[in-house]
Amino acid sequence: MRSIKAFIITVLSVILISCGNSGTQKTSLSIVTDAKKNVAKLGETVKLSIKNPKDLEISSVNYTLNGIAVDETFTLDDERLGIQTITATVTYGDASEDISTKLTILNNQTPKVYGYNIINTYSHDITSYTQGLEFHNGELYESTGQYGESKLRKVDYKTGEVLQNIDLADQYFGEGLTIFNNTIYQLTWQEGIGFIYDVNTFEKTGSFTYGKSKEGWGICNDGKHIYKTDGTEQIWFLNPDTLVEEGKLQAYTNKGKIVELNELEWVNGKIYANRYQKNGVAIINPKNGAIEGVIDFSPLKKLVKQHSGLDVLNGIAYNPQTKTLFVTGKRWDKLFEVEVFEK
Repeated sequence: MRSIKAFIITVLSVILISCGNSGTQKTSLSIVTDAKKNVAKLGETVKLSIKNPKDLEISSVNYTLNGIAVDETFTLDDERLGIQTITATVTYGDASEDISTKLTILNNQTPKVYGYNIINTYSHDITSYTQGLEFHNGELYESTGQYGESKLRKVDYKTGEVLQNIDLADQYFGEGLTIFNNTIYQLTWQEGIGFIYDVNTFEKTGSFTYGKSKEGWGICNDGKHIYKTDGTEQIWFLNPDTLVEEGKLQAYTNKGKIVELNELEWVNGKIYANRYQKNGVAIINPKNGAIEGVIDFSPLKKLVKQHSGLDVLNGIAYNPQTKTLFVTGKRWDKLFEVEVFEK
């Protein structure tokens, strides 16, 4: 049996980080931290100071971490993970200057490893290049990709029967979907646009464009907020009324960032995300971006029909009626209902 450390590396391919002072300085002043390579973990204490090679007569220094005031020495408590900005407002003589540097914050715990039991196996359209999967009122909704093949559909998950279907125009590559306030939000990949539909009629009622996140990968919601991935380690917060990006998380472990986050699902207060080209799912804390657990679903791919178009796991849906998770993949002929447990 592989060790937990080896498993996490295999499933999620952690990218080790090495970050230093990257702030742009107006003068010779700079911020110095006692964190090695400006990297620290939650629970650790960080001490700040000002490097002042010209011996300016500094009268005051005020520090902030992402705009929130901190002392010269502070402990990382519930901060968001990833690359964060420390700013110092330095006053000397009659002048005042803002200088900044970057601090990379890691989680302080290794992700837990979860296993699963298969409860049921259902038929799934083997031609569907699954991108998004979500339950709404007991019915399964699916978004699929590939140019000329992308579609949005409602499916009877027990039989595989397609209950509703619309095809996207050939120039769009469908990606993730989520249902919020009886409205379907469907992403496209590199076209920079998402589509909005009435959940009952599938009538297209609008669209929205992306901001800082240039691509559309996965999307989910917690009943109040909408979360979106763009193929990096970033998970963006979308305003549910305007769909404008209002902030972001960065998905990190105790070792580094996890990129290519793809399909998302909200499950009991956590964000579940699969990583593109991997057959594992990360369990992410939506408050700080910490990857708290991983599920290895790689054995499932061996249980579906093997064919030339078979691709990776993609598609996570939590059914609140059964309290179970449903997973499938791109061009898989099966949909698996599973129960997840901590090893």
